Amino acid sequence: MSGSTLGTIFTLTTFGESHGKAMGGVIEGFPAEITLDLALVQQELNKRRPGQSELVSARNEKDQVEFLSGIFEGKSTGTPIGFIILNENQESKDYSHIKNTYRPSHADFTFDKKYGIRDYRGGGRASARETVCRVVAGALAKQALNVMGIKFSTYVTQIGEVKIESQEFFKSEAIEKSLVRCPIKEASNKMEGLISEVKKEGDTLGGIIQCIVKNVPAGLGEPVFDKLHASLGKSMLSINAVKGFEIGSGFESASMKGSDHNDVFDTKETTISNFSGGVQGGISNGMPIVFRVAFKPVATIMKSQDSIDKNGNKVRIEGKGRHDACVVPRAVPIVESMAAITLLDYYLRNKTIHI
Repeated sequence: MSGSTLGTIFTLTTFGESHGKAMGGVIEGFPAEITLDLALVQQELNKRRPGQSELVSARNEKDQVEFLSGIFEGKSTGTPIGFIILNENQESKDYSHIKNTYRPSHADFTFDKKYGIRDYRGGGRASARETVCRVVAGALAKQALNVMGIKFSTYVTQIGEVKIESQEFFKSEAIEKSLVRCPIKEASNKMEGLISEVKKEGDTLGGIIQCIVKNVPAGLGEPVFDKLHASLGKSMLSINAVKGFEIGSGFESASMKGSDHNDVFDTKETTISNFSGGVQGGISNGMPIVFRVAFKPVATIMKSQDSIDKNGNKVRIEGKGRHDACVVPRAVPIVESMAAITLLDYYLRNKTIHI
């Protein structure tokens, strides 16, 4: 299977299936002599792990990462960083009913058509379980970017029809006080209540995550096919259940006039507004990078639906097992990790190519 590697200089290759023995990855191109706090890596994994509240999947995985190489005496060595995370709480029997049946809006049908075989247990390679590897790489990337003063603020701005309008740079502490990772308390309470209500109905919800990145230096990105925002979009759209990506003013720019949308410079080489979202001509301009990622409702619902089996026969299907009613809160560290992976890769490309 191709397509399991991301990046140009800083690269991540992941392996593993949802109900296999382990998930894992190999990171290459990570700078040498970066002091690493591995406890921070585990903290990021804990934000993504299932079983952290009644609002998410009850699958109880420790998600304990074991590093196999590339780190010595607390520092990166510049050699490949290998790691694994054991799967310990699979319940494969919950998926026996879909062995020969395609779930609506899942990758069951497309995997069968492409490969002629699929691991139906938990979705196999198509499972969001794979994102645990991205969080490991992202947590390391953030520590390298932190040396350069680059900071992240990533939080939920919408679940279902409940949403906030904010581009404030919230600290992690404010975000983590909320079970749904929305830093506005009133909206957070409404979101929690909505998820609980919809979960009882056996249904699911989608939502939006916003990421703000401060202190990104001007000059990262390439002006044609490797535009910075294009690569950020690719990274975000590679996350399970993501259906939309917009940067800066995004789709709202279609209803604006150029005189209103242009980001006018001040005397400090910064801009008064930031409709560009920190990227112009595919290259970072030194302003905060601001983008949003839209997630669809989780495809597995605890309601009966029409579907077909692998022979084309009509069947009725209903979700079983442990699933999220809304994956958005657990996706916050994934979005932030993918942004960090992309930005570190572009920083290293800039440093290597443009001497």
